[in-house]
Formats: sequence, structure tokens, C-alpha cells
Amino acid sequence: MNRAETNTKISRWVKTVSVPPPTLQNNTADADRLIAILKRQLKADTIDIDPFVLKRLPNCLRNWDYHLRCVFFRDKKRWLLTGIKSIQNQEAPFAGLAVDLGTSRIALRLLNLATAEVIAESSFDNPQMVIGPDILARIHFTDQNGGLEKLNKLIKNGLNQMIEKLCLSCNLKPENVYLISLAGNTAMTHLFLGLNPHWMIREPYIPVVNRPGLVKAKDLGLRVNPGARVFIFPNIGSYFGGDLIAGILFSGMNKMKHTAILVDVGTNAEIVLGNKNWLIGCAGAAGPALEGGVSRMGMMAGPGIIDQIRIDPNTRDFTIHTIDNKLPKGICGSGVIDLAAHLFRSGMIDIRGKLIPDRCKDKIKNIAGNLHLVVVPAKKSSTGSDLTISQTDLDSLIRSKAAMYTILETITSTVGMSPGDLSTFFVAGTF
Repeated sequence: MNRAETNTKISRWVKTVSVPPPTLQNNTADADRLIAILKRQLKADTIDIDPFVLKRLPNCLRNWDYHLRCVFFRDKKRWLLTGIKSIQNQEAPFAGLAVDLGTSRIALRLLNLATAEVIAESSFDNPQMVIGPDILARIHFTDQNGGLEKLNKLIKNGLNQMIEKLCLSCNLKPENVYLISLAGNTAMTHLFLGLNPHWMIREPYIPVVNRPGLVKAKDLGLRVNPGARVFIFPNIGSYFGGDLIAGILFSGMNKMKHTAILVDVGTNAEIVLGNKNWLIGCAGAAGPALEGGVSRMGMMAGPGIIDQIRIDPNTRDFTIHTIDNKLPKGICGSGVIDLAAHLFRSGMIDIRGKLIPDRCKDKIKNIAGNLHLVVVPAKKSSTGSDLTISQTDLDSLIRSKAAMYTILETITSTVGMSPGDLSTFFVAGTF
């Protein structure tokens, strides 16, 4: 192989290249020779090299006999070189990290950038929940002295701890992470960046920035590779964040011929309707009934959480399924929806969602003047206590369902459609 030519392309992120060694006839700088080769291979107008990579480049080129693997971030025709490795070093991959920065829960997925293989993934409760369970409470907290700094520190410390833990679980180091993509709602993005969200909730509801773009990880306080970059998904406005943009791109609804709908379920429901020709969005309060914590046994989705329930209409026996098949310790939003549907089908609640004691029989309890239905008896739960759903919980679910249905009816009727006209329905959220 000609040393001046590149090797076979590995992926869109990782390339293997051979750089011609310097001679008296070709005494251009190491970086210039590398850039010339990369421009030819990538058909790129501009290639930038991170300063940390530049510091390592001279010795690495000579120690590796001018063969190296490069990891890039691409922005249209501009490429940024963020890391290099010897082609002999196949043990530790170039890793990328995808972060879903949720209000209640944060999910991370570690990827091999050369193969697109998922290496590991995990999730954890948003540390900012100690300040407030919802975005509005946190935004108001930023008005206090040091409030914004505290929220910013909570999220960054939480991310750094989980990144380290996730890497250790697969024998990697945080230094192996070269690229990060991060998506969250507009407020969460602002709090992560340390930007004041004060004016987002005040007329005319303006965020500080809609397109944060590409940022150095070290400038954000993330302990990963010194050359790593973080791509932060853009917002559309105060109520439509990068998480919704990520959902649109992942679902591919922006490329579909037929009209589809995407619903991001949370305390606030965010909905996008459309196809490759047009998209329309709507946001509205759906209530917290699907986010855990409302019911005595309500929890966010995770191991041991009930996500499916079936009720025999004749015997009214419950068949419970939990995530990871662990002993039940709570129920998530999906489980609550399942439960309500089967309670109605089996005649244990009426059309208003009210419990019918005669049909529930020995499963019904009166606790502090409120009717409770025993879903899992104490002897079958991991908590050692009955897992119950109360009439108050069911009332909250009914209100959330009504709010969600109203949002769906509003957005579809705006374009002359009804929910029944939709053949593709995407749902996102931890519920």
C-alpha cells in the first residue's frame, strides 16, 4: 500500500490513515501532511485538529511508524480530529456516549464508534430532583443566590460519577470517550450548560440559546478524554427541546410519506405530528400520573417495577410482569395504564374509574378513609408490604388521560385529522 494513501474506511467516525514521513523534499509540518491526506480521503473542505492531539502528534507518528487511527466529529464538510491511536491498539476502542438528559431520569449508552456496537448502558435518577421534582421548581430555584450553580454542579457530578461507573463496568476508562451527544428539554439543557433559564417561563418565554452546538467536554466539566467534544441537540424554543429533535430523527418521521405522530410522555406531554413535507408540534400539561411517585407504589421504570398486568375477567386473578422479572416493588406508568384497562374490562372499576367494592371483594381495603385495591399482597412483594393503588391514584390517572386525549385531539384537528387516521404512533418516555 502506498504510504500516502489511506486504508479502508472503518466508519464515519473512525478512519485509519498512513501519513508520509517527512523528507528533505517534503518537509511540511506533521499536521499539514496529516490534514492533506485526510482532506483527500474525506473530501473535506476543512479539517481541524484538537490542540491536545497536536501535542501528541509528533511522537505518536514516529512511534507508530506513521500509521494511526483517527476519530472525528463531522459537521457538514468540516471535520474535527479529536483523538488518535496506534493501529496496533485494538484493546480499548474509541468510545462515544449518548446521553438522554431527562428531568426525572438520565440514561447513558456507551458505543464503539468504529462498529456502532453498544458496549454498555445504564440510567440513574436525576440528582436535581432533591431540589424539585419538576422543571418549574428548579427554574425558580435558580433565582436564589447560588441556585443555578448548585443545579449545574449536581448534574455534572452525577454524570461524571455514572460515566466512570459505566466505563469501569466494561473495562474502559473515561479517557476512552471521545464523542458525546446530549439531548434534553430546553430547561435541562440550560441547567447543564449553566445558563440562566429565568426568562423561559416569563412572557415572551425566551431561552438563552437554541443551538448550543459543539462544546469541549472539559469546558463543561466532564471528565472524559481531554480532546472530547459534546454535541448538544438544538432546541426549537422554550417548550420544545433537543430531546424532541432527537426523537424525530430517531423515528424517521421527518422522512415518511405518510403522517405519523410522536408523543413524549411526561409531566408535560410533547407531541409532534407530520411527515417529510411538514411537522407541527404541541406541548401541554398531562399531569404526573405516569411518572411515578403519585401512587404509593408508583415508581419510574426499572428492575422490579411492574410494567404489565393481566386480570382474568372470570376469576379476577392478577398476572404480574416486572422488569427483569424481579420481585415487584412498585409500578410504573405503563403498568398503571395496563392495570386501569384490565380493571375496567373485568368490571372492577366503572367508566368513571371508580372502584366497585362488590367486584373487587377481598382485594379492597380502606386505608385512612380512602379505598385501596391490593395489586400485589405483602407476601409476594419485595417490600414485605401490600402494593396498592388507591381511588385517588385512579382519579389522577383519569385526569392525565383526559389531558393527553385533549392534546391529541387538538393537534390532529388542527390539520383536519383525527387520532384514528394515524397509522404510525411513536411513544417516548420512561413511564
